Amino acid sequence: MEKKFLTAKWEYLIMANYIIDPLLLLPYLPYKTELDLYNNNCYISLVGFLFNKIKIKGFSIPFHINFEEVNLRFYVQHKNEYEHTRGVVFISEIVPRPAISFVANTFYKEQYRYLPMQHSIQSKPGNITAEYKWKFKNKWSSLSVTADDMLMEIPAASEAEFIAEHYWGYSKANELVTNEYRVEHSRWQMFPIKNYNINCDFAGLYGDQFSFLSQAKPASVFLYKGSAISIGNKHIIK
Repeated sequence: MEKKFLTAKWEYLIMANYIIDPLLLLPYLPYKTELDLYNNNCYISLVGFLFNKIKIKGFSIPFHINFEEVNLRFYVQHKNEYEHTRGVVFISEIVPRPAISFVANTFYKEQYRYLPMQHSIQSKPGNITAEYKWKFKNKWSSLSVTADDMLMEIPAASEAEFIAEHYWGYSKANELVTNEYRVEHSRWQMFPIKNYNINCDFAGLYGDQFSFLSQAKPASVFLYKGSAISIGNKHIIK
């Protein structure tokens, strides 16, 4: 059995999903991966969630056990003679702890940065609200939802399943080398969304090519309950 690099809980995952021109993502596509489509559409997602009870190689890092994360990601697949895997690639990941960005950038060649962050999770009869905030250039951005507090199973073959069911991570080490790692977790449940709000400087955070997302309406927004997760050690694809 493969040893785990990291274990944690991912909870209250908001995923706002946009249909995007595949050509915009080609510069970020790691070697020997290809874009993964749903109903012939290419997706990019703004994701906010709680990263709790984190341990790296079985050890907790003081002041880095519980925190928020917001990321922008898209979906890929990797095929070889032995297997066909489906995973995600991160354009950028925001966390409020510098040690986490250092570890991820150093060992996995991810694109972490740290910014001041806040979150709020509130539950009352009939409603659950989740909000993630991050401070960029002295302005607060946010991703928030209100949902029904009744958990439901993710429908099979649905858009919600496509967004959630990617169990690998890929990052571009260089033009001829890709880092690959396995992400394991149980199948999630979801809360039915009632409304949402997105306030994000996509151009400032991710580049002018993504500026249109600030005015675009997402194709879907989901709130997943989450679960315990583990991330495996890095493998190299050449």
